[in-house]
Amino acid sequence: MSGAAFVLPVVITAVLVIRSAIGELRKPGSARRQWAFAADRRAVAGGATAAAATVLIGWNQAGPAALAWALIVGALTAQLVHQGTPP
Repeated sequence: MSGAAFVLPVVITAVLVIRSAIGELRKPGSARRQWAFAADRRAVAGGATAAAATVLIGWNQAGPAALAWALIVGALTAQLVHQGTPP
C-alpha cells in the first residue's frame, strides 16, 4: 500500500488542528473548550468505540490507513458526545 492512502486523513487532521489554533488566536481559551472532550470519560469511551468499529469494518478495504481514519472518526465522535452531555 502506498503512502497516498494516508494523505487525506493527514490533511483532515491538519485542517482541524489549524482551525483550532486560529480560533485560539482570535479568541483565547476557545481551544481549551474545543478540546475539553478529551477529559470527558463518556466522550472518550464513545470515541474509542467508534474508532474500534472503524478499524474492524475498514481494515479489509483500507488496511493500515483504517487506523488513521479511526483516529479522526474517534475524535469527532468524542467531540459530538461531549457536546451532547448536559453541563
